Amino acid sequence: MKVLIAGGGPAGATAAYWLASQGMEVTVLEKTAYPREKVCGDGLTPRAVREMQLIGLPHGPELGYARNQGLRIRARGRAIELPWPELTDFPSYGLVRSRAGFDQHLAEHARSAGAEILEHRSVTGVLRDDDDRVVGATAAVLDGDGRRTGEMEEHRADLVLACDGVSSRTAVSAGLHRRKDRPMGVAVRAYYESPRSDLDWMEGWLELTDGSDPRGGLLPGYGWVFGAGDGTANVGLGILDTSPAFGKLDYRKVLADWASSMPPEWTFDPDHVRGKVLSAALPMAFNRTPHWDPGMLLLGDSAGLVSAFNGEGISNAMESARYAAEHVVEAAGANGPAQRDAVLARYPHRLRNEWGAHFTQGRVLAEAIGHPRVMKAALATGMAVPPLMRFVVQTMTELTDHPPRTWQDRAVAVLDALTPPTSNIRPAAKESPETSKVENRD
Repeated sequence: MKVLIAGGGPAGATAAYWLASQGMEVTVLEKTAYPREKVCGDGLTPRAVREMQLIGLPHGPELGYARNQGLRIRARGRAIELPWPELTDFPSYGLVRSRAGFDQHLAEHARSAGAEILEHRSVTGVLRDDDDRVVGATAAVLDGDGRRTGEMEEHRADLVLACDGVSSRTAVSAGLHRRKDRPMGVAVRAYYESPRSDLDWMEGWLELTDGSDPRGGLLPGYGWVFGAGDGTANVGLGILDTSPAFGKLDYRKVLADWASSMPPEWTFDPDHVRGKVLSAALPMAFNRTPHWDPGMLLLGDSAGLVSAFNGEGISNAMESARYAAEHVVEAAGANGPAQRDAVLARYPHRLRNEWGAHFTQGRVLAEAIGHPRVMKAALATGMAVPPLMRFVVQTMTELTDHPPRTWQDRAVAVLDALTPPTSNIRPAAKESPETSKVENRD
């Protein structure tokens, strides 16, 4: 099979590696050129590290990766250190590396496996045949400054993988739009030259206040400080759309105000900002469906795979790439087009089995913490009982063994079994006031 991949981020580059390593003809269309910045906390949890291990991606300190031993949660004047759990399925360490470096490293790894990556190619739409099947994509050729040169290209393939992020021109041109009944977040981050660069923990700050609210109301989200190990720290925040203030806040000001409240010796101040302060949307909980349109699969942020629990998207993007590649390889050996499509059509069910219950739980949580009283009560309880917070964080980060070995594993398995999974099969409903409700769970 000839596979065309739109987007060369974690989902696209990982899928390109898996497929090229199986001898498939793979072309990746990347809008920009490496290295390029992305809005992210740059944190790689043990789930992401496992995916790196599976593709044989080296990640030592000499390559720019800073290792950490767990999460340090801060709220209500307290800090709780939660080491990454010792598991069979996952490593017991996390990493931090800038997305500029990480994405380039992944792309080079895919190239080494035989994938062709074409930079400065901006997908403008999908190509369809007379049966309305996706058979490729058109792309505008960009110059070094990101401007269109006027040159257009057509790339035809047996299968298209949409991996071009939250706005996914590939998916939108195919008629697959964002669902309004699924949560959305926004992230904003800055790099500061800081002694906090050498942190052994990924820090999560669970109390963000609305500066425009005279009562100092809590916002549904969290802040982070991740030491990059290169003299800088990635400092940022993520906020969910379940707050009445969502869309009305100046997120960069919220970040600046929050950073300025830190101890002065951490140097989270305007004089120590390095590079641009950037923000981006976080597509959560299958917020674009369906994930299979004949001739095309949706992966990563294009499929809305960011967790509403913790804003994590890299590990899910890389996992979805591995799942998609497994289905593509199986489909390539199928007996005829109908059987091939039957194999590929199972991909959305695989995603639903993996994340459907987790995303339903995240949607419920996102709705609940949109209410400041609920948020305050949850923080008061969790920070007062560290073992409870440890279990909650382990659940939110999906770090459990399968089959379960510990009581925590078993508790999460029971919770998942009792939770109706969020659907990713049906297309988005027509927009209406009701479609924004979390209770509409398909």
